[in-house]
Amino acid sequence: MNLRKLQSVVVGALEDIKARDIEVINTARLSSLFDRIVIASADSARQTLALARNVHDKVKQAGGEVIGIEGEGSGEWVLVDLGDIVVHIMQPASRSYYNLEELWRVRPARGRRAAPGA
Repeated sequence: MNLRKLQSVVVGALEDIKARDIEVINTARLSSLFDRIVIASADSARQTLALARNVHDKVKQAGGEVIGIEGEGSGEWVLVDLGDIVVHIMQPASRSYYNLEELWRVRPARGRRAAPGA
């Protein structure tokens, strides 16, 4: 399955179960391991698990491969590895604490100058 279709299936599966704050980050230039990270929030452990299961099922139905799912024990943060896309489904406290968006977002350092006396 091509990347665009896989991304569409993932986002659709998350929207089906009312995930909040879905964000797709292009990591193709940052990592050779995967091309996209999808991060979404869930309001409870039950919803986190339901979202991960729905992503799994929808990707399989579309002919995609699910490499693995981690974190189903607690439901606080579930990761779904789809090869080219890694999906992080997190409860708001975990999402805020780990701040994956900031880790993976690239911002060019424009016009930065050394501090005086440095």
